[in-house]
Amino acid sequence: MSVRVLHAITRLTLGGSSENTIASCVALSRAGYHCTLATSFHESQGPSLDDARRRGCRVVDIPSLGRELAPLADLAALRQLLGLIRGARPAIVHTHTSKAGFVGRLAARIARVPGVIHQPHGHIFYGYYGPRRTAFLTLLERRAAKWTDRIITLTERGTAEHLARGIGRPEQYVTVPSGVPTERLRAAAPSRAEARARLGLAPGAFVVVGLGRLIRIKGFDLLVRSLPSVSAQISSTRVLLVGDGPERTCLETLAGSLRVADRVVLTGETADVASHLVAADVVVVPSRNEGMGRVVVEAMALGLPVVAAAVGGIPAVIIDGECGRLVGPDDVEALAASLVELGRDPGLRRKLGDAAQERAEAFSTVVADEKLLALYEALVRNKRLA
Repeated sequence: MSVRVLHAITRLTLGGSSENTIASCVALSRAGYHCTLATSFHESQGPSLDDARRRGCRVVDIPSLGRELAPLADLAALRQLLGLIRGARPAIVHTHTSKAGFVGRLAARIARVPGVIHQPHGHIFYGYYGPRRTAFLTLLERRAAKWTDRIITLTERGTAEHLARGIGRPEQYVTVPSGVPTERLRAAAPSRAEARARLGLAPGAFVVVGLGRLIRIKGFDLLVRSLPSVSAQISSTRVLLVGDGPERTCLETLAGSLRVADRVVLTGETADVASHLVAADVVVVPSRNEGMGRVVVEAMALGLPVVAAAVGGIPAVIIDGECGRLVGPDDVEALAASLVELGRDPGLRRKLGDAAQERAEAFSTVVADEKLLALYEALVRNKRLA
């Protein structure tokens, strides 16, 4: 296969969309595609750029590409992408996330790239912005869908949420999960006792872990707000928040105001997901919006029960009552009730965890790579790109 592909994402950071993008480039390169990954170095994190290069990605800078709407910078990013496309002459442009998705697809349209794929890695339809901005961004998504051959969603629910807002046609959509290397994750995980010892957690404590960027959309304030109720009923409760971000100080202040600061540990950012998750009795994903919830699958692959908000693609991953618990968005009382139930019932935790481990295989790297390559092969064949 000698098909050239240009991937474009606004930034590479520690998180699901970046990991999924890098993994896609690696899988496609292994299959013989010639991939280039365009991103803003200024917006990206150094370790994530280094990780992409270490894994064999050819990464190029689009200096003006940024997350926020900025007309002059966005026009400059469009010119930079056009220059890259005209020089590299890709047969396929594959864009990731909303900003790079619109600018990248516009550049591909202007340059008449024969194949265009977009992968939103979730959506911005709720939880992020106010009504006017959300409506404007949705309008842009409708327009850009007309320039797109295939739209990749992480779950079927993601497809339904796009179609409900008039974005694209059903035949454009293909579901490819954000593949988790389940076997490798389990192999890298220490024992629970070892993980707790490293983190300074008592062997008999009821440990609840939340993992992700400390930003409002991830909903960790809801977990902290649930803690007084949970700890009043289960005295050994401890919350471990794994990650960093602009909400860290607010979360610390909130914990202090609720008099649970001594029960909350903020570890900072880490790439060692397994060593932190495996210390948990329960993993909580209280997000206000989530494309799939990569951490949901990672926790499930380790045999851990997950309590998560029923938003975005999460209900397509967790079967409520079978391999985890779903609660309503922003519902602190329901979150606390689920945690108390699981904290009091080790047998239920084991039952849900065992089922979760089996369920996680539907979202593994093996499954994701197979689906992605099948999509590419069909597009190349139908468009005669090879």
